[in-house]
Amino acid sequence: MSLLRENWRIALLLVFVVGSGIALFLPGAPPGAPSGQSGMTNLQYGIQLDGGTRLQAPPVGITAEGVDVDRNQETELARNLSQAFGLQPIDIRVAAGSNTVEVFSKNVSQSELQSALEERGHDPETVRDGVTEATRNDMVEVIRNRIRESALGSGTVSTIRTAGGQTFISVSAPDRDADELQDLIDERGVVRILAGYEAENGTYVTTPVLQGDDITDVGNVRSTGSSFGVDVTVADGAADRLEDEMVEYGFDQRTFCNYNNEDPQNSSGRCMLTELNGEIVFSARVRQGLADLFASGEFSENPVFTSSTNSREQARELEISLKTGSLATTLDFDQRRTQTLDPALAERFRFNSLVVGIIAVLAVSGMVYLRYKQPRVALPMIVTAMSEVLILLGFVALVQYPLNLSHIAGFIAVIGTGVDDLIIIADEILQQGKVATGRVFQNRFRKAFWVIGAAAATTIIAMSPLTFLGLGDLSGFAIVTIVGVLVGVLVTRPAYGDILRYLVLSEEE
Repeated sequence: MSLLRENWRIALLLVFVVGSGIALFLPGAPPGAPSGQSGMTNLQYGIQLDGGTRLQAPPVGITAEGVDVDRNQETELARNLSQAFGLQPIDIRVAAGSNTVEVFSKNVSQSELQSALEERGHDPETVRDGVTEATRNDMVEVIRNRIRESALGSGTVSTIRTAGGQTFISVSAPDRDADELQDLIDERGVVRILAGYEAENGTYVTTPVLQGDDITDVGNVRSTGSSFGVDVTVADGAADRLEDEMVEYGFDQRTFCNYNNEDPQNSSGRCMLTELNGEIVFSARVRQGLADLFASGEFSENPVFTSSTNSREQARELEISLKTGSLATTLDFDQRRTQTLDPALAERFRFNSLVVGIIAVLAVSGMVYLRYKQPRVALPMIVTAMSEVLILLGFVALVQYPLNLSHIAGFIAVIGTGVDDLIIIADEILQQGKVATGRVFQNRFRKAFWVIGAAAATTIIAMSPLTFLGLGDLSGFAIVTIVGVLVGVLVTRPAYGDILRYLVLSEEE
């Protein structure tokens, strides 16, 4: 027990090495790893090492900031602005918490939004192009969910900032072309269920009765005879409201549906309509069993019905939209930037990266041996440095961070800086004369560690801005470097100190 207490840093290093080996090599070890992970490891590769497409585009919209609006004014202001601009209510977002108003349309200018707000008693501080950070984060989450639910299988979504200060949403997917990726995120995915019926004045009215947010559970696409659909479960509060509205509009009785998609005013009967991205994709009468449930009030007890479309492709898009939610706005693909890499070329990059890593290890090992010419000093130093790389690889595999060339550069930088720190420790302890006692060793080690800690803090401070400024590949390089520095300072450097103490003191004895 005393031996473990004295060498707990070495034990901690071994725990990290074993855990990293499990995360790196054990199939299915990392939570959230995509199924069918290929290769000998659990590492996930980005498009630079696996091939595929990266698509970057800014969200469509303008934002007024510093708008003094109360929470009870949000709905009214959004409705007034949508009417003024001829837009749908979902194209306006008013947030009292952040004092912002966003308009998700290319057809509204900054001056028009400024004037519209001033006419309604609001004086915004600034009006600018782009959307708020909260909206971008919502879009990133929705796109990430779409990739997970779609046939793309895997991919990454993030925000990046250009040199001109514009913020883009960056979407990467392996083994896919630009058109496939754009098709997935081209539409907002707004789903509405509408009730179509003839009003008392003879006009045909379509009224929204359910939004995508009113649905809590969505089934998979299935054939429903001549159409395709998904079973949806309505939330409790929305189910009660839907039941009351369907009774009010006469859907609690046997009826027929004759909906004219090209000219809705020539429609007749009562139709339950499925709208996807502003387009009616299916219309049908309410089946008798569902009408009876509306009439008896039993629908709210088991609020499940089938939302249908005319094709399997539309049904699949409907399923994904309901499961992942809708995008607040579209992306401006007129300003898109794409990068596509052939998988064969990416495989060559991956092989070359491995060769470069091996060369870096051999070069560092050779210089260390030439420096000390003592295997008892050089070998533990090299093994400790390699364990640091293994721990870093295990971390990357565990969090399923896609590796690109910038991350490989970070690994090489970690190898170099790690060995530099170990050399500082060895020189401070071995080059100042005989180490007679453990106290002498500890004093010298502490002095060296202060130098290493200061250098690590400087590196972290210097790299930190790159991690949150959204500078694309530079962010990946900074993240790998910072994690490598932290692993070194907290785990591997102290462990090497214990190894060196054992070697030095045992030699003196």
